[in-house]
Amino acid sequence: MLKKWFWPALLLLALTLALAGCGGQQAQNAAPAKDITLVYAQGSDPRGLDPAFVDDGESAKVIVNVFEGLVRYKPDSTEVEPCLATEWTSSPDGKEWTFKLRQGVKFHDGTDFNAEAVKFSVERQLPPNRTDDMPYASFTFGPVQKVEVVDQYTVKFILNEPYAPFLANMAMALAAPIVSPAAVQKYGKDFIEHPVGTGPFKFVKWDKGQQIELARNDNYWGDKPAAAKVFFKFTKENSVRASQLKTGEVDMMDGVDPNDVKMLEQSGLKLIKNPGMNINYVGFLCHKPPFNNVKMRQAVSYAINRQNLVDYLYQGLADLANGPLPKFMPGYASDLKPIGYDPEKAKALLKEAGYKGEKITILAYSNPRPYNPVGGEKLAAAIQQDLLKVGINCDIKTYPWKEYKDVLFKAQEGHMFLYGWIGDNGDPDNFLSLFDSKEIAGSLNAAKYSNPQVDKLLAEGRKTMDPAKRAQIYHDLQKIVLEEAPWVYVSHSLDMAAYRPNVVNFNLHPTGVVFLRGVSKN
Repeated sequence: MLKKWFWPALLLLALTLALAGCGGQQAQNAAPAKDITLVYAQGSDPRGLDPAFVDDGESAKVIVNVFEGLVRYKPDSTEVEPCLATEWTSSPDGKEWTFKLRQGVKFHDGTDFNAEAVKFSVERQLPPNRTDDMPYASFTFGPVQKVEVVDQYTVKFILNEPYAPFLANMAMALAAPIVSPAAVQKYGKDFIEHPVGTGPFKFVKWDKGQQIELARNDNYWGDKPAAAKVFFKFTKENSVRASQLKTGEVDMMDGVDPNDVKMLEQSGLKLIKNPGMNINYVGFLCHKPPFNNVKMRQAVSYAINRQNLVDYLYQGLADLANGPLPKFMPGYASDLKPIGYDPEKAKALLKEAGYKGEKITILAYSNPRPYNPVGGEKLAAAIQQDLLKVGINCDIKTYPWKEYKDVLFKAQEGHMFLYGWIGDNGDPDNFLSLFDSKEIAGSLNAAKYSNPQVDKLLAEGRKTMDPAKRAQIYHDLQKIVLEEAPWVYVSHSLDMAAYRPNVVNFNLHPTGVVFLRGVSKN
């Protein structure tokens, strides 16, 4: 079970964490007893391997094994611990954060990790360097006014205002990791396919559509990984990955189809079923007809039988969503409910909205996702049948994941789309910022939804340190987005993965990534 923690813990951590480093790893720094190879199977290629330019889980799973941030999450929660920074302090007003950096660390290209590298990694994502294709930059570093090098191993972040999620954001898999300035300058735009970090594994090569190979970083500052090599293998179909796992072709896999769970367990394979810090949703493109009309969004929301989708598609391995936040997260509003199933109400609203039977296009992804392990095609087909019952004819256009995001965000095809979110840091702002109009230019606000009151509440929540006041702010915000229905809130999937019984220390992190530095095989 994911541990609950509250926002004041961020400030408490900043003031009280011991100076000893990451759990003694640097002191041990022992060589592994034997060399092994790990093969991890996932549904598709990453979109890229530069943490500043991607926002998808397939990319993040590789990135967290190549790159590191100043801080990181503990293995089983979103509590923060030291990583490339050994300690930090916050000013009383919460607007200055000073980090002491770990000394003697090298990037994979042999260059030094230091305060200048931190400044470089962050400044390339700050105005005027920030671009619209840096999806996490404004979210992670929006309040950052500047970054100052105090000395070679001390760096200071100066914020425009107090920002409650700041420390948690600094541990995220995307935007926050520190990159080699020399490698970015060497490769330019191609750095996205030639990543160089400080992490336990080094990038070797990427065979597009097939696999990515990583090798152990023998100069890693912490405990050396047990695995000499790691392969991220890309196999679209869930059932094929499950077969590969049974035969031993792969050691671990994600995207477990609910239909395969019983077979995998009966085959003696191990399954992980963790509470999912995610949301599986149907989005409306709110900036263009017909879904710039709130009554159309509400009508479709009433037409979709969400409970039936969860029962039929996910077979007890997902919970019906009560809004954008999972139940165990701070800020969850138990007294609020999204629009329920009512086909007659849907028909009445369609009439009020002036709907004349125009065909609606639903965009779907072909591969499974952690929040939707059956894949987009099955979910879209089920939704199509529900909408037909109230007189809405739909086309479904399906794309592989990498192409899908280009179609959705660049070509802006369609009217409705399937999407989801995996929490990055355990803070409610990480989910609710998906409704921020400032994130429309990137890819976080995929629905292109805009409401000035929501923007105002988000801003208040970020600078409010009192947990009770912050919870009320987010309650008010959720009430608005449930009524205005930029999404149909479908489900929170269990985080599932499967692995062979000889694999040791493998788990899914609550943020959906896989840290392989401690994974071994018997």
